[in-house]
Amino acid sequence: MSLPFDGAITRFYETEAPEPVRRAIADAGKKDILDPSYPYDERMKRSDYDDAMAALQLQLVRLQADVKASGRRLVVVFEGRDAAGKGGTIKRLRENLNPRVARVVALSKPSDRERGEWYFQRYIDHLPTTGEMVLFDRSWYNRGVVEHVFGFCTEEERAQFFAQVPEFERMLVAEGITLVKLWLNVGRAEQLRRFLKREADPLKQWKLSRIDVEGLARWEAYSQAIAETLERSDTAAAPWTIVRSDDKRRARISAIAAVMAAAEFDGKTGVPAPDPAICGGPEMWTAGAHG
Repeated sequence: MSLPFDGAITRFYETEAPEPVRRAIADAGKKDILDPSYPYDERMKRSDYDDAMAALQLQLVRLQADVKASGRRLVVVFEGRDAAGKGGTIKRLRENLNPRVARVVALSKPSDRERGEWYFQRYIDHLPTTGEMVLFDRSWYNRGVVEHVFGFCTEEERAQFFAQVPEFERMLVAEGITLVKLWLNVGRAEQLRRFLKREADPLKQWKLSRIDVEGLARWEAYSQAIAETLERSDTAAAPWTIVRSDDKRRARISAIAAVMAAAEFDGKTGVPAPDPAICGGPEMWTAGAHG
């Protein structure tokens, strides 16, 4: 079977990945957590996960009903390292929701026309109307991290982004939009293990991109860009919630719980708090999750 990008991910694992990363992957069992700084040694039990997720799904349906009835507007920004679990978390968040109420926005690279517009303009076009939730699968924060790491924007453009993003988000909140910003983070060895699984699975190979492959060797550049982005865009009006996602099950539960905690809605009772061991403010990212 041919591998995408001529097996570049396997080649990186075998010849370029740091030795501790290779050793962690090679020595680990299927359920083992690879990042030694992660507070759990194994994945959440399936039965516990299913019970917690079922309870959250009921709360999400109540949230949807209230959003539609009250005309509330909710925006959830999903950001994070590649393979951190953004797509899977979004899928679980909206699997029982009406797509006319809960809409996913995943924009491709900007067109020639969009490149000539104000940077935030194409995102504004997708903001919710009354009675709607919008889930951004990556967002305007591309400029803070990916575009910077790969040289897709100038330093002046990035500086302008950081100067404008706090006010842009403050205006969204002042307009009455509930804005939740989630950063899903994953350790280096776990990220590479997930990429290797995608590379070998014909049903998941479509998830891989050239940016994913080339980004493997740019871990430290990503780390620096992420640290600066979180520092410069975490505000009282629009704070970041960091979710350590080395265990996808725990990450999904805490990410959805964080959304529920930030949103007000009728019938909101018994919503579990996110796990403080893996979910918190920007200090959660700096506490070793970037490893």
